[in-house]
Amino acid sequence: MSEFLTPGVFVRHPAQPDWGLGQVQSVVGQRVTVNFEHAGKLLINAAAISLRVVDPDDAE
Repeated sequence: MSEFLTPGVFVRHPAQPDWGLGQVQSVVGQRVTVNFEHAGKLLINAAAISLRVVDPDDAE
C-alpha cells in the first residue's frame, strides 16, 4: 500500500476515525508524515499501519 502514499494524497487512519481526513506531507521509506484534521501532524509507520487512501470529496 505504501507505493500509493505520496505527498498530497488524502488518507484516513483505519483505527482512528476521529482524527479525520489526513494529507500526506512526506514519505521516507516506511515513515509517512500525515497532517490530520483533528490530530495534527503525525509520523506513521506504514509497515505497521495501513493508511486508507481516500478521495477527499467523497462523504463518509
